[in-house]
Amino acid sequence: MTLRIAAEVHEDGTTIRLIGRMRAEHVEHVRAELAASRTPTALDLDELRLADVDAIRFLATAERQGVILRHCAPFIREWIARETE
Repeated sequence: MTLRIAAEVHEDGTTIRLIGRMRAEHVEHVRAELAASRTPTALDLDELRLADVDAIRFLATAERQGVILRHCAPFIREWIARETE
């Protein structure tokens, strides 16, 4: 399984769903979706099953820059916290 990206644009912002496994090679695709999105932007991680260290670092950076992380699994949240210490 690879990563599927599904954007939902609303009048009050954009939600981008990440579905599957996110690896380093997907970071630029997600970054491009964020750049093209209406703000505020949220990443819905409910269906994100696995992520590598580059993906976690990207998510941590995105969150610091104001992107909302929704439905973030505890193991991903913990990993993000470790990367931002």
